[in-house]
Amino acid sequence: MNKRFFLQTTAALAAVAAFGSAHAQTAIKFQLDWRFEGPAALFLQSAAKGYYKAAGLDVTIDSGNGSGGTVTRVASGTYDMGFADMAALMEFHANNPDAPNKPVAVMMVYNNTPAAVLALKKTGITKPSDLNGKKLGAPVFDAGRKAFPIFQKANAVTNVAWTSMDPPLRETMLVRGDIDAITGFSFTSLLNLEARGVKAEDVVILPYADYGVKLYGNVVIASPKLIKENPAAVKAFLAAFAKGAKEVMANPAAGIETVKARDGIINVALETRRLQLAVDSVVASPDARKEGFGQVNPGRMSLMASQVSDAYGTKNRVDPKAVWDGSMLPTAAELNVLPPAKK
Repeated sequence: MNKRFFLQTTAALAAVAAFGSAHAQTAIKFQLDWRFEGPAALFLQSAAKGYYKAAGLDVTIDSGNGSGGTVTRVASGTYDMGFADMAALMEFHANNPDAPNKPVAVMMVYNNTPAAVLALKKTGITKPSDLNGKKLGAPVFDAGRKAFPIFQKANAVTNVAWTSMDPPLRETMLVRGDIDAITGFSFTSLLNLEARGVKAEDVVILPYADYGVKLYGNVVIASPKLIKENPAAVKAFLAAFAKGAKEVMANPAAGIETVKARDGIINVALETRRLQLAVDSVVASPDARKEGFGQVNPGRMSLMASQVSDAYGTKNRVDPKAVWDGSMLPTAAELNVLPPAKK
């Protein structure tokens, strides 16, 4: 009888403790930049493993429909944090100087922009100068298209004509020959072309980062309200995220299971490859290894602010100091997440 009473009491106390712990958790609504695809595993892993919860956070992660939308939703207060392109964040700041709640970047994830120009080998395009006089295509809001003037200037490309389309038609129009080249995220457009029957070896990829355009890519953003009221929650989120991201980069195939749990119809092999391509090209890039995961170089950030101001034609100049706050980054040991460099 005493044993049963002890077990019941222990169970009751555990339930109370669990309730108290859940009750004390800080709720954080987080929006991704895009659908539940390979790279989303970097964020989903920590949710699946309970790392956010262990850090005292109740995190919900939703898919997105573009970086611009993510920035806007964090600005509106619909979301507390998100994952978005640094250029989109800069553009929002410069075009909405009076917005009361301008999101701030708190951690660098894609140290290089994934933006690239892609063409089929049969067009004869192999280098930037081959784009002179050619027809390029991309949705009007595509990050690569918006930043193309920077690529154009760096590589003396002239006289290109643009065709606009909805995202699902971009690669289709390239395969059909309606356009000569497209802009897009390298690891997304390459796999989309393969899905349309094109072999990887028949695709030419001109990554912006390899052709003189050192723009930063996607960052974790947070609302100023959350930063002001609970900076410890932001720091806890970043540390928990880094822990999961390290595991995913060490074993992408296992990490993809977290994406499949959120979207059961994904092509596992395809998304594993997309994740690996993203890690290799923009997360664990040479620039990321030089600057350190999560961090930025102030000089490079200032140059990007100036380039985005010009290329995007913003109402005001981008203030590099207003878009970045690295004060909540985890310790150097916690940021040591990149896999060993490939030889």
